[in-house]
Amino acid sequence: MIHHFSLRVYYEDTDMAGIVYYANYLRFIERARSDWVREMGIDQLAMKADGLVFAVRRIEADYLAPAQFEDVLEVRTTLDALTPARMVMGQEVWRDQTCLFRAVVTIVCIGAGGKPARLPAKLRSMAL
Repeated sequence: MIHHFSLRVYYEDTDMAGIVYYANYLRFIERARSDWVREMGIDQLAMKADGLVFAVRRIEADYLAPAQFEDVLEVRTTLDALTPARMVMGQEVWRDQTCLFRAVVTIVCIGAGGKPARLPAKLRSMAL
């Protein structure tokens, strides 16, 4: 299953060269992951009230081509691996038929005091 999330590049997303500032790709893929989690029926505010939050454990990113002001982009997210303690997601940012950015993101949960915790049962029960 591929989750699709669309966004437009605003002037504030660009650097002095007029291209998307590299760190903003991380913001774009974070928005897409949050949207995916919401669509899966996971309430992150309820999780937080229960003392559990998601955290990025690791990210590997490749910048392939630049996006520019006014581009319409699509973030494609896949769940590539799932264990009781972590999920690994593939994320790509596309403009039309061109992949601009690719990342592999490992997500974990942390509880009180920043200690590792199991992923929510709804996520753990998903079949890949």
